[in-house]
Order: sequence, then C-alpha cells, then structure tokens
Amino acid sequence: MPAAKQTKQERVYQAIRERILSGQWGPGYRVVIDALAEEFEVSALPVREAIRRLEAEGLVIYRPNAGAQVAPAEPGLFDEEMTVLAVLEGYATALAAPELSKTDLRALKGFTQEMVGAMEAMDSLAFGRHNQAFHNLIYERCPNATLVASLRDVARRLDAIRRTVFVQIPYRGSQSVAEHRELIRLIEKRAPAGDIEAAARAHKLHTVESFRAWQRERAEAGDVPASA
Repeated sequence: MPAAKQTKQERVYQAIRERILSGQWGPGYRVVIDALAEEFEVSALPVREAIRRLEAEGLVIYRPNAGAQVAPAEPGLFDEEMTVLAVLEGYATALAAPELSKTDLRALKGFTQEMVGAMEAMDSLAFGRHNQAFHNLIYERCPNATLVASLRDVARRLDAIRRTVFVQIPYRGSQSVAEHRELIRLIEKRAPAGDIEAAARAHKLHTVESFRAWQRERAEAGDVPASA
C-alpha cells in the first residue's frame, strides 16, 4: 500500500522541527510565517498550524512585538523537565514490567550492550540512540496510553534542550549502563512494582543530580551563575 501523502502542514512542521532540533535554528531565532510560506510555496495557514504544534511541544514561543521564536532552553527548565520525566518514567516502567516478554528482555540487554560498545568507541551520539531505544521499548509495553503520551511530550521537550544548548550535559556512561542492568534484573525476577518504579525513577534523577553538580562546577569556575 503506498504511503499516505504528506499534508502541507505536516511537511512544514517536520522541516521546522528538524531545523530546531538539529541546532540550525538556535534559541531566539525568529520564525517568520510569510518567509516560510514563500519558501514552501504554501499559504500562511499551514505554517501557522505547524507553529502552533511546535509551540505546544515547547519548541517555539510567541513574544510580544517579536512573533514566533525558537524557545530558549534554560538550565532550570532542563532540571524541571527531567524531574517530571523521572516520576512519569518510574511509574510507566512499573506498569510495563509484567508486559515485557523474554524477547523484550533480550532486546533490552542488547541495547545496553550496544551502549557499552558506543561508550568504548567514545561515540556519545550512538550511546544516546541505544539508550533511547532501551527506554522506547519499555514505553511501548506500558498499557497506559495517556501516560505514554505524556512521557513522549516531556521527552520531546528535553530533546530540544539537549540538542540546542546543553551539549555539555554530564555524560553518565558507565553509571547509566549499570542502572539499566539493575533494572533488567529487577524486571526478570518479577520484583515488586514499587522496587521497579523506584529504580527507574532514581535512574533519571541521577542525571538531574549530575547536571546540578556540573552547574555548580561551572558557577565556581565563573562560567555561569549558580542560579542559572
């Protein structure tokens, strides 16, 4: 069956989103509706609809007298979003655990081993891809669709923050791998839901703790204010 034809709004949305997430358009970049309409040879309506979707994702904001702009990625926002993700992901992992098959567990182990390989090759991008694949598989097995939708919304906003500004977010390679393996162990032995939820939540909160420590180090070095 041939793929469905992409709508004008979807085409514009995907193009703008990619420019933001790739860093081509940095924080504060003005998203000019008329210019985009001319570039994509569409009316202003699909451009406005695309911008509204990006605004809902937190990638674009409207400023008085300035119009649409790529949203600033603030350190405090990363901290807040990661904390929310920790709570949601902990619960989602506990719900997903009984649904994970032996095949799924083998896949989780495989993704974790791929993370080790990427770490040894010092390929942080590959490490991130395998890490995301690990968590995506768990999301897919979570039976609460509303919870998963909320998780993905937060993850998209975090993706924008990571890729537009915080390229120096602390890299927790070996610790992250160890935490994945412990989570797999708990799931395999059918540990109580509360234990699985706590482990998954702590996994994300450790990233928040590392980020806060990194901020303090930068502040002490005079690079950024401690309250940034």
